[in-house]
Formats: sequence, structure tokens, C-alpha cells
Amino acid sequence: MSEGRSGQVERRLRETAREAFGWDDLRPGQPEAMRHLMDGGDTLVVMPTGAGKSAVYQIPALLIDGPTVVVSPLIALQRDQVAGLREADAGGAVAVNSAQSDGEASFEAIRKGTAEFLFLSPEQLAKHETIERLRAARPSLIAIDEAHCVSAWGHDFRPDYLGLGRVIEALGHPPVAALTATATPSVQEEIVQALGLRDVHRVVRGFDRPNIDLEVRRFVTAEDLRRALVEDAASREGVGLVYVATRRATEEYAAALRERGRRVEPYHAGMKAAERQRVHELFRDGEVDVVVATSAFGMGIDKPDVRYVLHAAPPESPDSYYQEIGRAGRDGGPASAVLFYRPEDLGLRRFFAGGRADEELLLRTATLLGEHGGAVPAGELRAVLDVGPTRLTRVVNLLEKVGAVEVTTEGDVRVVPGGPEPEEATARAVEIDDTRRRIDESRIDMMRGYAETAGCRRRFLLEYFGEPYERACGACDTCREGAPAGPGPSDSFAMHAKVRHSSWGDGMVMSRESDRITVLFDEVGYKTLFLEAVEREGLLTEIR
Repeated sequence: MSEGRSGQVERRLRETAREAFGWDDLRPGQPEAMRHLMDGGDTLVVMPTGAGKSAVYQIPALLIDGPTVVVSPLIALQRDQVAGLREADAGGAVAVNSAQSDGEASFEAIRKGTAEFLFLSPEQLAKHETIERLRAARPSLIAIDEAHCVSAWGHDFRPDYLGLGRVIEALGHPPVAALTATATPSVQEEIVQALGLRDVHRVVRGFDRPNIDLEVRRFVTAEDLRRALVEDAASREGVGLVYVATRRATEEYAAALRERGRRVEPYHAGMKAAERQRVHELFRDGEVDVVVATSAFGMGIDKPDVRYVLHAAPPESPDSYYQEIGRAGRDGGPASAVLFYRPEDLGLRRFFAGGRADEELLLRTATLLGEHGGAVPAGELRAVLDVGPTRLTRVVNLLEKVGAVEVTTEGDVRVVPGGPEPEEATARAVEIDDTRRRIDESRIDMMRGYAETAGCRRRFLLEYFGEPYERACGACDTCREGAPAGPGPSDSFAMHAKVRHSSWGDGMVMSRESDRITVLFDEVGYKTLFLEAVEREGLLTEIR
């Protein structure tokens, strides 16, 4: 885009922001992402919630002819976004989801041009009839919210997200905006690959949340931990979240806090949809003091005045932890994030991360499709294999990754001519899944590293996400205890240097301390190495 045209486009974007949404200015990172979409390219936007990710697609959508498809994972989130767009002079918005009685009216509004934005869940886009209706509407822009869910190694894995790359191509690949509040460099790359993004412009902004104080408290017994957390949550003012590892724990902690006089509600994925919605509304409206929840609570929640987030157990990765504590202090006011930590609790996370791919099911699926020769509807394939849709989706996705099968635009599955034989395809798929498992386990190791570091906790988290922060923050418990400052600049194994290990292969330096570095390896995940051993044994070679 020429400099003159670029300036004209940005002026139009700013005028539209004022006229449609009443925004006096655009935030850093927004204009460049918007201009790239206007020029026909794809963009990946990594910004915390409240930093203006949605604006990146909403404003260009009003300047590009044709409807905009927004993929959003939660009905409650869709409802909020549709309501916000309807309040603005933004061309109208509708949704199609399982809570609606009449999705046809929404498609009709898009066809007639009376609504600019159509919100759908990824599960809706797994239906052939939905794709055909959208193809007829000829969307001019696609936005993928919570885009980290396309990563099979991400922390909120949703299998139907992995089919969105095919959906984008079936709709003619209009400009795509992939949006997420948290994604490490490896997850960013997975998003780009899984969605088939082209001419990608990446905007990564604002990981640092300096108003959130970070702390870890260590315990020996589970009872001491539980007692301390209940005491802490009961004594705090303002609205807070308590994250726990199991559904049973949500009920137990909620009961304990209720006895202490707090307005509290439990929340987990096993609750009925109406009950989950009730808790969401109570939380949004300030009718509860505390929500005690599993990781199922929070995606798309943008309540600005949450004052604290407490964890009764470590999540499975710093990715999850940073997203969950990021729900505190969105109004810019002081907030606290406290991890109540026992090393033994990481064993539960290892148990959940340890499942391997079903080798027998992979082989049966590849063999069955090979013997059939043609395209098999997914429903028929599930019936023959006697598996549910989620298990089949994971198996098909693995076989698709190794080039053995493909999914048609109608949602049917067929073998790829000239692809690997079933035994070879199965072996390759198991190898890919083993890599996924090793990386998941390495993320658990990084969660332990955060909990046990003697250095600045903020630096640990930010550098995990690839954002250099070679100093002490002064707003975490280790800094208050006199944590050492970060290392100075170095030509040897600097941040983001590409390196090679004889056994672990290629990787990238993600963080540096005075005596160690952490490297994200492509095949084995995160490894922390002592510099003395690296230099003495020649363990790493920099790739120039």
C-alpha cells in the first residue's frame, strides 16, 4: 500500500471509529492491523482483553462491501457482542447458535444486507448446510475470536476450531482477522498454519499488566492450603475469582466461603447451561463477591472491576495462568494474583496431559477409509467406528496432519490419493501426538518454574510469551524479597536467538537469567539449561 493511500485509508478508519462507535482515537497496533485487512491480507492480533482486539475487524467491516462472519466460541459472548454492535451505528448484528429458535432469520438478514455481522460458533461451521448458506452470502471478512483454540497444544482446545481453515477456503478466503488474548510464539505459528493464513501481519501488544501484583504461597499439606485460601478470599474486598482443579472443589470452596458470609457461587462445565448462565449474569451484575470455578469459567468475560484472582492449584501451563489472572484489574486499578502452591498438585496436571493417541482407532479409521475409497459422511464413520464426534475429530485431524485423509467442503472424510498407507499414517500420527504430549508436559514444567523461581515473576511470565523484560518489576513477592535483576544484553544466546541441540533439535531462546536460559524446542517443548553446562559441554549451537 503506497504511503498516500495508506494515509487516506487510516483517515477513513479513524472517521468510521468516531462516527459508528464514538471512539476519539485508535489504540497502538490497531491502525496497522486494520490497514492490512483493508488491503486484502490476513492479520493475527494478540492483545489482552479490553485492549481493543474486536475493533480491528469491526471498523474495516463497515468499509468493505459484504457481510462479516465472526467465529465466537460462547453463546454468552456472542450475545454481548451482538448487543454492543446493535447499540452502535455499526450496520446491525445477528447470531446463529443452539440457543436460538430461528436461525433462518439471521441468515436472511445477512442475505438482504440488513445486518453486517453474523456470529457463529465453530460447531455451527462444522455443518455443510451452514457453509453453503455462507457461501451464497459471499462474506468479505472473517474474524476468528479466541483463535488460540485452533492449537491442538493450546490450553482451551476445541476440536471444531481445527476445521476453520477448510471453512475459510470454502468461503473463498476473504481477509481473516485471528484474535486472541494470549499466544506464545509456538501457538501463534500453530494458528497461522491451522487457519491457512496468507500474507500475515502480526500485531502483538500489551502483555505486561503492571497493576496486577503477583505472589506465590507455598504449602506442605492440602488442608493448610485450603484453610489459608479460604481465609484470604474471605478477608478481601471487592469481586474476586477462585480457580480450582476439580468440579468437586468448586462446591467445597464455595460452601466454606459461604459459611464466612461471602456471596459466592460455584461454576464448572458439568452444570446445566441455564445455571451457568445464571452465574455469569450474577457475576457481571456484581451480585456475587466470589465465583469459585474450574477453567471452564472466564473465556470472553470482560468485567473490569475484578480485584483478585486466587488459584488453589497450578493450571496446566503459564498460558492458562496468564489468561486467568488477566481477568483481574481490567479497569487499571490495583489487583492481586496469588497462586497457592504445593508441588504435588502438579501431578494432577500431568495425569490429564499424559493421554496418548488411540493407535488402534487411528489404524481402524485409516484402513476403513482406504478400503472404502470414496468420501464417507462423518456421521456414518462415527457409527461404524462407534465413537463420539470429539474422538473422531481428533483422529481425523491427526490423520489429516500426516497427509493420509482430507475433509471435503461437505464435511465428508476421504483418503488422499498417493498418501501414506494406514500403518505408516498411524505411526506418523502417533509421533505427532507424542510431540504434543511432550510439549504439554514441558508447559507443566514451566508452571513449576514460575511457582519456584527466585527471580522476578513478571519477567518469567512475559519472557515465556516472548516479550523481553530484562529487569525486576517491583510488584511481585520475589521482587519485594530482593530478587536479582535480569541479565544485561548479551551476544551469546540472546532472547529469541535460534539454537540447535544435538538431541532435542532446533529451538528458540525464550528467557535468560544470569545462570540459565530457557529454550522452546520444536519437538520437545520448553527446556531450562544452566549456562555453565551449556558452555562446558557445547550443548547448543546458535543458528545464524
